[in-house]
Amino acid sequence: MEDCLAKKMEITVSEAEKRTGRNAMNMQETYTAYLIETRAVESQGEGQCAPMDSLWRRYSEFELLRNYLSVTYPHIVVPPLPEKRADFVWHKLSADNMDPDFVERRRIGLENFLLRVASHPVLCQDKIFYSFLTQEGGWKEMVNETGFQLKADSRLKALNATFRVKNPDKRFTELKHYSDELQSVISHLLRVRARVADRLYGVYKVHGNYGRVFRYAASIDDILEEEEHYADQLKEYLFYAEALRAVCRKHELMQYDLEMAAQDLTSKKQQCEELATGTVRTFSLKGMTSKLFGQETPEQREAKIKVLEEQIQEGEEQLKSKNLEGRDFVKSAWADIERFKEQKNHDLKEALISYAVMQISMCKKGIQVWTNAKECFSKM
Repeated sequence: MEDCLAKKMEITVSEAEKRTGRNAMNMQETYTAYLIETRAVESQGEGQCAPMDSLWRRYSEFELLRNYLSVTYPHIVVPPLPEKRADFVWHKLSADNMDPDFVERRRIGLENFLLRVASHPVLCQDKIFYSFLTQEGGWKEMVNETGFQLKADSRLKALNATFRVKNPDKRFTELKHYSDELQSVISHLLRVRARVADRLYGVYKVHGNYGRVFRYAASIDDILEEEEHYADQLKEYLFYAEALRAVCRKHELMQYDLEMAAQDLTSKKQQCEELATGTVRTFSLKGMTSKLFGQETPEQREAKIKVLEEQIQEGEEQLKSKNLEGRDFVKSAWADIERFKEQKNHDLKEALISYAVMQISMCKKGIQVWTNAKECFSKM
């Protein structure tokens, strides 16, 4: 962790700006650009400070970066991006992705995403990530030149592999259940919080009409807006659940490829044995053809055996390589999953404690308002 980029560079997403331009279809569009500022943390002379570098990025560029990281590092739980459009919000809050309050929360989320990546022991060393922070022009071309899109697994293949893997790894099956439960619990918390916020908003607005004694009611919008920042921290782990499942799907694909390679090798060994002994153990169209049109000559059989032996040798090496690759994937993935779980426990504990402290503070202010009102009525 001492070598991570976050220790060597200050990274902030300092502001957001609404812009108008033309997209790839030459149609006018409105979008938000975010200013990324970086400064090297170096041991310099007293009173000196490294210069600040800055560049603008669109949300779509953050998405491209994350897709690249997910494909390039399949064994890593890649940090999620903040939501593109507001979800799980109390109904008085705007869900418009151009709303200034939403854009501000997304700015904070994008900064958090960059800091998560910069603090990760593996992701922080990626050259494309570093270029994203420091090189405005030509960055997209640099990403595309990596060919990461060609490495991306087909979505259909990923879905089918889940149902066709014969011997799924129990640990990754349990991890999928863990991610589903994490998503379910946080979704429930966010829905409950939105309902409570709606009810609280209504109660305080009604009380606000009673006069200056209930002046605290006027600040309910600020309070619920502050709550939304805590909700965003929960949403990060709601999206982390999908990142966990992505790792599981990649392992299933590797397991499926391994099983297919093992099955193909077994089939070739059986064919070789049948040719060598002249016996057919299972029904095959090739066997029926031989009976109808005569047996192969010894020379033809020897040539086929030789080809099969070469394929078997190649298949054994391939299977050995896939087994080794699978073991490395599991080892690396599990180390990162344990790191993620430790991070999750720490972050959610801090977020929920801070939320509880804020609620206690709000309740104390409410009690004080009612106490003042009671004293006022007592003197009348």
